[in-house]
Order: sequence, then C-alpha cells, then structure tokens
Amino acid sequence: MNTTRIGSGRWVLVLALLASAACKSGGAHRSGPIPNPPAPAPIPEPYRIQAGDELEIRFFHTPEQNITLPERPDGVISLPLAYEVTAAGLTPEELRGELVQRYARELESPEIAVIVRTFTGYQVHVGGEVDKPGVIELTGARTVLQAIFEAGGFLPTASLADAQVVRRQDDGGYEIVAVDLELVLNGEDARGNLLLRPFDVVYVPPSGVANMNKWVDQYIRQNIPITFSYRLDPQDL
Repeated sequence: MNTTRIGSGRWVLVLALLASAACKSGGAHRSGPIPNPPAPAPIPEPYRIQAGDELEIRFFHTPEQNITLPERPDGVISLPLAYEVTAAGLTPEELRGELVQRYARELESPEIAVIVRTFTGYQVHVGGEVDKPGVIELTGARTVLQAIFEAGGFLPTASLADAQVVRRQDDGGYEIVAVDLELVLNGEDARGNLLLRPFDVVYVPPSGVANMNKWVDQYIRQNIPITFSYRLDPQDL
C-alpha cells in the first residue's frame, strides 16, 4: 500500500484552505445585531384594577377586618361596612382613597392598604403549534419569542414565518399583526419579535406540510387500509 506523507508546513496550508472554504459556505453563523429591532417598551402607566383580579385589603388598626377577595366579573367588590365598591378601572391608590372615605364613617382615622395579588390584566395567551399552549403572566417586558419559549417552544409542525399576534384595540376591536419569526431567528429582521401588551394573543399556525399530513391521516389513512407514500413536489413525479 502506497502512502503519501505531507509535511507540517503543507498541513498548515491545507487547514487554512479548509477554514477559508467553511467561512464562504452557507453554514457560517451570522454575527452582530439583527436589523430593524422593535421599538423600546413604553413606560408603563399605573396599573388599573381589572375584573377577576384578586385584591387584599389590609386595615392597620383593625387587622381582624383584613380580607382577600376576587373582584367580580362586573368589576365590583363587596366589603363589610363599605358595601359594594366599583374597583375596576381604578388604580390601587384610587381604590384605597375610596375605601378610606367610606370607612371613615364607621372607623376613626382608618389606615388601609390595597394590594393586588393576581393581575388578570397582565396576561397574554399563547396558542397553536407550541408545546404548552395557555396563559402567561406578563410580569415585565416580554417579546413574542420569549412568550413562545415560556410556552415550551415551537413544535416541529410550526410555521414560524406565519405567526400572528391578535391585539385588542381601545375601541373594543382587534388587530391582527403578522410576525415573521423565521426572519428573526435567522438574524435577518427583528421587527417580528414584538413587545407584547396585556391581553395579546400569540398564535403559531401549522406549516403546509403539517396540514397535508393531517389531511392524509384524516381522509385517507383512516379510510383506506393500505400503506402508501405521496410527493409534495410535482418535479419528483
């Protein structure tokens, strides 16, 4: 068997050529900032109580009156001596002031604190082709990708380029915002990685291949007891 020896100098040249070829190939990783980053998060306004929030009402001089209760769907809470109080739309400080005025009729110099234990208004929903669809608490600034990863990440059947954010408007309507997460993950365009707002719904649809597999399974495999294959590209026929 014939063997050829390469000197150490030639090995260095060969390795340099291989490294150069690898850098020119499509397998090289992108580096640097992603173009078109999303706008920074606005400064949050004081939280306003929403229907369904859980509130803790503390009385400093009469702790036996402390109570924790959920706000009713109509935005009202019921308290001894204060009776029914509309809390929805108020900040915790505004509600505290309202309760102080009401309890001042029955108690001397009442000192009251209002603590929001659960924030119904700071939730987003993530659904579609993710591992754990459901509700996520929006406790701080969070992007679309962060919410999806918190929901377990993408399923193999997900269409990253066709994700959507359903956003509620001030007039009660809804806006559907298309977000191309494939461009974000490829480092090409970061605009699709939106900063989420309360009540946003993130939806990741299935890919075309996933829809085809579902159609084949429902309408063919379950009705025709044979094994077969199919092609998606007409050029393969």
